[in-house]
Amino acid sequence: MARRVILASIVLASLTTACISPIKDYHGYTADEIAPSAVTPGEDTRASVLAQLGSASTESVFDENTWFYITTQRERFAFLNPSIDSRSITAIRFGEDDKVEEVLTYSEADGEVLSYAARETPTRGRELGLLEQLFGTVGAVALPRTDERTPGDPTGRGGR
Repeated sequence: MARRVILASIVLASLTTACISPIKDYHGYTADEIAPSAVTPGEDTRASVLAQLGSASTESVFDENTWFYITTQRERFAFLNPSIDSRSITAIRFGEDDKVEEVLTYSEADGEVLSYAARETPTRGRELGLLEQLFGTVGAVALPRTDERTPGDPTGRGGR
């Protein structure tokens, strides 16, 4: 009897421990040998950055001379939604001669939360009442489709 109680408590403890231990996920760029922040402005070039760090996570939309290396670490408990544990973004900007001009490092603290307006733009038009919605299609007849050429459909495909 005592062995069963001990065995049941061990199984219960291992199950609850599995639920409360976090699962860590890494997304984005993972530094192998050298961190992106170790790139030296004025000395490194686009080719040396590519050789040391590999391709960037993304390039700037407006300026092809800026590369971003983004690393995100998320933590998840059991079945709950993951939360961001840490995030770092390293921006490397190249000059006209393909040499590194600037290396900037950002973290979560540098970000800003954007709030979107939830307003709707009203559209003009007629709004259907309840009876029109319910009985609006009563008596409507669907015309059969033909491959006949008409002035509005010169190919006879019907907009297909």
